[in-house]
Amino acid sequence: MKNTALTHIHEQLGAKMVPFAGYNMPVQYEGINSEHETVRTAVGVFDVSHMGEFYLKGEKALALVQKITSNDASMLTVGKVQYSCMPNYDGGIVDDLLVYKMAEDEFMLVVNASNIEKDWNWISKHNDLEVAMTNNSDKTALLAIQGPLAVKSLQALTTIDLANMTYYTFEKGTFAGVDNVIVSATGYTGSGGFEIYFNNSDAEKIWDAVFKAGSAYGIKPIGLAARDTLRLEMGFCLYGNDINDTTSPIEAGLGWITKFNKDFINSEELLKQKENGVSKKLIAFKMIDKGIPRHDYKIKNLQNEEIGVVTSGTMSPSLKEAIGMGYVTIENSKLGADIYIEVRNKNLKASVVKLPFYKG
Repeated sequence: MKNTALTHIHEQLGAKMVPFAGYNMPVQYEGINSEHETVRTAVGVFDVSHMGEFYLKGEKALALVQKITSNDASMLTVGKVQYSCMPNYDGGIVDDLLVYKMAEDEFMLVVNASNIEKDWNWISKHNDLEVAMTNNSDKTALLAIQGPLAVKSLQALTTIDLANMTYYTFEKGTFAGVDNVIVSATGYTGSGGFEIYFNNSDAEKIWDAVFKAGSAYGIKPIGLAARDTLRLEMGFCLYGNDINDTTSPIEAGLGWITKFNKDFINSEELLKQKENGVSKKLIAFKMIDKGIPRHDYKIKNLQNEEIGVVTSGTMSPSLKEAIGMGYVTIENSKLGADIYIEVRNKNLKASVVKLPFYKG
């Protein structure tokens, strides 16, 4: 089990620690619902240092990014971030990721913790362009500071104008007295805020400064359990649940990050899916009958025929309703359609709804 540079602090704070993607991670501190509410109404801090950071540098860095990712990275200017995915040859997804344009010839790719080795090997295998690759995952700490009071909490720590940073942009500067910190207006919660990248050696200093600066705004540490309920309320995909090696970006509703004005791995097959349609689709649903949907629960129709599977589900802390996502056959995917979730051998009624569940 790996530790992050802040594991000892989470333990001191009494966090419940669990194994996650090979790391010892805090799943909750005082409780999922209260931590969730903190991020929706104030400001919360997630240690997500387990995520992976790769740097691609060289004259053909853009060409490599374009080849391995589905989105069009040629649209990026320095200081911009893009959500994308890496398709495989079988119609599935190697991983979803963030692409940062650091300089004209340099990109940072932020990948999921559980896929660091797989992603590194995949990119290396396709790097026939002499692009220099560096894996900084084990050296980099990452805090996600999320919530409507994030700007007020953090502005005293940096000269970067946080209030005027637009979504999916970043700046590099001094933060809490530490140089070369990447401050990124990104996140996985739908409540605004920032993700901050820095060296492990500065982790404790930055953690302490963030909590001191945010103390007047009700800042609290937040665990991975609330991170999951927050992202699900927004309908953000989680790799390993809602997308994986066998789900295509078209099926997953990620056509908006799949751009066919360029060639990329498996683009011809994915274009056929876009043009000809797919047989299954990722949908969002709310429970009508009382019950909580969970990962891998069967989805059925009125005739008790299996039409799909739940990929994510929970009791929404914000909405006080049971919500979920899952793949169903196309004919059962229309908004307003009735579907049934098999919970403990009972078919409970649910309705297909539009994302996001939480509208702020």
